[in-house]
Amino acid sequence: MNKMHQWIVATLLVCTAFGAQAQSPNSVIEEAAGLLATTLDGRKDELAADREALYSVIDAILLPRFDRTYAAQLVLGRTWRDASEEQRERFIAAFYNSLLRKYADGLLQYDQNRIEILPFRGDETKPRVIVKTLVQLDDGTEVPVDYGLVRRDSAWLVFDVIIEGISYVRNFRAELDAEVAATSLEAVIQRLESENAAVPPG
Repeated sequence: MNKMHQWIVATLLVCTAFGAQAQSPNSVIEEAAGLLATTLDGRKDELAADREALYSVIDAILLPRFDRTYAAQLVLGRTWRDASEEQRERFIAAFYNSLLRKYADGLLQYDQNRIEILPFRGDETKPRVIVKTLVQLDDGTEVPVDYGLVRRDSAWLVFDVIIEGISYVRNFRAELDAEVAATSLEAVIQRLESENAAVPPG
């Protein structure tokens, strides 16, 4: 995944945090666009030089708002049903921390002026909806980016991002399906835990 994709997904992570209590799906993203810019204002160099501080900033606002259980369940697919409760909890934590580590650098490339949030065309009575945006690249090209949100206790939480039709949940699922088939779920969890321990998330 290239740098552009990294900062788009990083935006997804923080959008989840800032907009969780918003009344409409679009306002989750709209509020995040402004608040994320405020959070990063004057701190990009500092956070770029201190990864643990960067992880901590993201984690502090992300953890209470990101539906990491639902995202992890979708990523594991059928393997989720066969996993023990202990394995599920460990995978949720390892998957979340892996996302945090993988896309932290992308957050530093965030530019509010490059995001256009399109009018919402979905049905807010549904449990899952899509918010559509366009992201402008350096060459002026506009890339469609869709955010998947799920309603939880009267709040909308982000669980997926689809960049040019490619879902990050489905991407992770395809990668981990092959790895689980070649080894085991336990081996995958241990790998993620080991990688996360190399650079703690704060």
